[in-house]
Amino acid sequence: MKYSLKPVYSALDKHNLDAVAFVPGSNFRRLFGRDFHLMERPLVIIIPARGEPVAIVPNLEMASFSLIGFKGEVFDWRDEDGYESAFQSAAAAMPQLRGVVKIGLEAQRMRVFEQMALAKAFPSAEFTDAHAIISSTRLIKTEDEIAKLKRAIEISEAALEATLQEVKEGQSEKQIEAILLKQLFAHGADGLSFDPIVAAGDNSAQPHASARHDYRIKKGDALLIDFGASWQGYNADITRTFFIGEVSDFDRAFYDSVLAANERGKQVARSGVTAHQVDDAVQIVLENSQFSEFRRHKTGHGLGLDVHEAPQIMRSNTQILEPGMVFTIEPGLYRTGECGVRIEDDVVVTENGIECLTGFPRQLRIIG
Repeated sequence: MKYSLKPVYSALDKHNLDAVAFVPGSNFRRLFGRDFHLMERPLVIIIPARGEPVAIVPNLEMASFSLIGFKGEVFDWRDEDGYESAFQSAAAAMPQLRGVVKIGLEAQRMRVFEQMALAKAFPSAEFTDAHAIISSTRLIKTEDEIAKLKRAIEISEAALEATLQEVKEGQSEKQIEAILLKQLFAHGADGLSFDPIVAAGDNSAQPHASARHDYRIKKGDALLIDFGASWQGYNADITRTFFIGEVSDFDRAFYDSVLAANERGKQVARSGVTAHQVDDAVQIVLENSQFSEFRRHKTGHGLGLDVHEAPQIMRSNTQILEPGMVFTIEPGLYRTGECGVRIEDDVVVTENGIECLTGFPRQLRIIG
């Protein structure tokens, strides 16, 4: 298996870091093409700005780790011996990091005990949060990554349509969730992007609701479904909101306000604009509607190996959008105790604008 550390070396140089330390996760997978479970046995790769990288690997993972074709020294350890000596040996193999150096960590991923082991092995080092720096190497998606995202989305949309054909008044949210899960795997999902949100009636007004056993959907309810299939590690993230049997004029206007904001976001998003500008355009549509008080969140987030990653599509984020960036556009309005509507699409920035990867219809749909 071939991999390149060039993006890491570029990030180290740009941010004046002497080294970075990786643990299993999305950054690890993007870099090495393989992932491992985070568990009680630490697996850490240290990449210095100068010299060869080193890896600290549990012995039971050595066969799998060998498939990476790691170009550096590997220090394995067994349960009965503990991992501390492996960290010490790794530090001894990196004399360039013995003095006062700055080592970047994945602060949103690495656990405390791994950082403590590194601190003991490199007692003079300064450790800093380099999560955003490390993750920046994943901002621009390759053609292969975009193809995998498209496949995850294709599976998701087919599963959603099949689920809607089975939805009936009187079902519980949990019953609908079970149908959705069955359909996702029936249509080819490797796994789930996240536990799906299936929320009806007043529950739809909770942006991150959990499906209920004891609520039966009834005529006039909103039914919000936020979900995604995972395929070869890449995640879809789609939300659509439907109405059961009928919809009031008030709720129709409520829905149409969200739809207008969604459409505006896709009109504004393109290479060269900032994440702030996209969110600002979306929020202005909602603010100028009669439902401004029911806004709750930013417009969207990056999407790929993680369901939530950079870039964050929100006001104050001045990051400039570039071709290959993938993110969601998901405005929503939420009347607590009554009704919530969210419409979420996944888009990729192109040279000439954006390509909307999601194609599931957005116009208000009455089901059941």
